[in-house]
Amino acid sequence: MALSMEPSSEKMTRSSHRDCTLVIMAKAPRPGMVKTRLAQNFPVPAILDLYRCLLDDTMALANSLGDADVAIMCPASDVEDLSRVAGNGVRIVAQTGDGLAAGLTSVFAIFGATGERRVIAFNSDSPHLPASVLECAFEALVAFDVVVGPTHDGGYYLVGAKAPHPALFEGDRMGTKSALDTLLARARTMKLSVGFTDPFYDIDVAADLMQLAAELRLAPARAPRTAVWLKEWAQTVAQLRTSTAEL
Repeated sequence: MALSMEPSSEKMTRSSHRDCTLVIMAKAPRPGMVKTRLAQNFPVPAILDLYRCLLDDTMALANSLGDADVAIMCPASDVEDLSRVAGNGVRIVAQTGDGLAAGLTSVFAIFGATGERRVIAFNSDSPHLPASVLECAFEALVAFDVVVGPTHDGGYYLVGAKAPHPALFEGDRMGTKSALDTLLARARTMKLSVGFTDPFYDIDVAADLMQLAAELRLAPARAPRTAVWLKEWAQTVAQLRTSTAEL
């Protein structure tokens, strides 16, 4: 397997997305099901509102790619609720099986079955990601079998492929600090070439939220709905910063 940090988002050129599909991995905003690691810092209604804002801004980011197809993949039990949250015109597809690994397997089984499309699965809590990184991910699939966007905590915020590779995710402990290493080890075993996009972060814990708040104060247009939520909860976010500094 050939591993490469190229092509980077600064070196790729844009092309048509007519053969590209971006699939957002999402859940219905229900108590105890989303952003659970922020539950000790915010009331449940606020957490659910935050998730709705993140998802809405993520959809706006996805739609900024122009002619790429956009869809949402979710557990079968969440389709109806997500249809109300996402609004009309958004294709929402039920995954087969439970958990994120099953969801990722479903993404490529459904959208990459023909081998004629470049398919990327993207998380629902990195709406502040520059659109150029998604452009880079699709371009990387011209040269590589798989593309991965690493997170700083050992996971990944996106993964893309041109064909289904069920064994790539089977039985993975998704969401752990070894998720990226596990994925790369399996790709190596399967002799799949892997390209990378720039490392980034998603919103899981208080430190992530503080970093996002600082960035969106300077550039709220990157994720406007989330920026409004952060402004409403600015005092609580500031208290998080104080609590972290005291540790």
